Amino acid sequence: MTPREEYNQTLANSLIPRMEKRNFEACYCATKEEACQKAISYLQEGSSIGWGGTMTMEEIGLMDYLKNNADKYVIYDRMTAKTPKEQKEMFAKIITADNFLMSANAITLDGELVNVDGNGNRVACLCNGPDNVIVIASLNKVVKDEKNAYDRARNVAAPLNAARLNTATPCHVNGFCSDCKSPSCMCCQLVTTRFSRVKGRIKVILVGEPCGY
Repeated sequence: MTPREEYNQTLANSLIPRMEKRNFEACYCATKEEACQKAISYLQEGSSIGWGGTMTMEEIGLMDYLKNNADKYVIYDRMTAKTPKEQKEMFAKIITADNFLMSANAITLDGELVNVDGNGNRVACLCNGPDNVIVIASLNKVVKDEKNAYDRARNVAAPLNAARLNTATPCHVNGFCSDCKSPSCMCCQLVTTRFSRVKGRIKVILVGEPCGY
């Protein structure tokens, strides 16, 4: 085991019991491939699946798996909704899905999940709706506390997503948060998930290999 691998395992071992005290179900996967297989294991054939904007799903191969096995599940792909009416109807399906897939913008050392969102659809499904929320997040998103988590979400994740989506926001131009009130603002909702009333509803897969923003 390399020093990096040992560090990742040690960090995950510290985080998992803290997350379990928050009623999250948590586990550690050293590689992206292991994380993908773990996420698949949570998905029952015939169940409905939706997801929020997440590069992590792409990078671990989960998106490809769902595309290649669409006949096994009821897939709610938000990218197929083009008009405002279709988008509204799609969100109504996703928020009542059996499973919701997402990542997290940051995780505190105490096991809290921290996310920022523009439209709010992603954090809405995390807070309430789908029976199972599967959060896949690499350990490079772990920070000391909530303050540092929001700093990471707004000054790392948001500018990267702004570049990916080509949004007209100051963080896209400057590379850091300007606390904007732009019509395209990516940080409209700031949500800390510190506890789940339903034990095990939120399942967190910690990934050793860096992935996502």
